[in-house]
Amino acid sequence: MTGSVSSTSSASSAAPAPDASASKKAATAATDKASSHALLEGRLGYTLDSALLVRALTHRSFAYENGGLPTNERLEFLGDSVLGLVVTDTLYRTHPDLPEGQLAKLRAAVVNSRALAGVSRGLDLGAFIRLGRGEEGTGGRDKASILADTLEAVIGAVYLDQGLEAASELVHRLFDPLIEESSNLGAGLDWKTSLQELTASEGLGVPEYAVTEAGPDHEKTFTAAARVGGVAYGTGTGRSKKEAEQQAAEAAWRAIRKAGSAS
Repeated sequence: MTGSVSSTSSASSAAPAPDASASKKAATAATDKASSHALLEGRLGYTLDSALLVRALTHRSFAYENGGLPTNERLEFLGDSVLGLVVTDTLYRTHPDLPEGQLAKLRAAVVNSRALAGVSRGLDLGAFIRLGRGEEGTGGRDKASILADTLEAVIGAVYLDQGLEAASELVHRLFDPLIEESSNLGAGLDWKTSLQELTASEGLGVPEYAVTEAGPDHEKTFTAAARVGGVAYGTGTGRSKKEAEQQAAEAAWRAIRKAGSAS
């Protein structure tokens, strides 16, 4: 009896078919990321190196949850210096008669967490930040300190990729309105003093400040509430008690002025 050999194909020996669904998802994610970056670059007015922009948008909470990726902290450090230089140079040239102390106070009114966060919100920068799940769950996308730090990192990225002239142009476009407003108000030189003068003139009493702090010792966040006659007119946050009180005083000053104008 002659045996016949049948040829069969073994399913187990065949290479697994690629996961088309996973490939499609990866491609879609890459496209969405590119579109997102293009939208932000359009608002900034510059097309940046993709890897550099990703790093500028990477908060440490995301980096730690994803295997220790590079964070935006070094770019933030650089951008802080670039921002400070451009604003300081502008104030020095536009206020030739102001003494050093007043220039410093005016700069502080422009370059602080509250002001930077406001500029960031104008760019909708929070929507582009890469955050860890924990930070995301506690409202990190609208946290003033995160918005301020990320904006500084983006300025640092523009400086590295495009040079000082481009970074300076960006700072002027974003911050010149704040510089002009603070200069015209005069109040920006010391918001606590300005608030006290305003409340005295309105017969409202002396402002009081209640300050709380949160976070680890190396990264504390201070929150201040400015009260006048027992009424809270403004709050502020900052990396120091002084900054938080100044921001609260500014918010209260604006609220009282607005109420006075409306009456």
